[in-house]
Amino acid sequence: MANIKTAISLQESLFEQVEVLAQEMQVSRSRLFVLALENFIRDYQDKQLFDAINKASAENSPDSDEDLQRNQIRRHQRRMVEGEW
Repeated sequence: MANIKTAISLQESLFEQVEVLAQEMQVSRSRLFVLALENFIRDYQDKQLFDAINKASAENSPDSDEDLQRNQIRRHQRRMVEGEW
């Protein structure tokens, strides 16, 4: 995969933190930015998936009529097996 160079502007305090962290991790600043962006993108995609799952789950949740019917079936089943145990 081809690498593309880009320029970004940072506040000086953030740049200094990047410098320190890159030295601690023994990676170049460029590599640190790549790692940070990969992590950010992965977190964003995970959140998008999580939100989609929650939305689908909410849309498929049973309504009150289904809950009522399910409870009636459970009561009926309990009465049928009452005393068998």
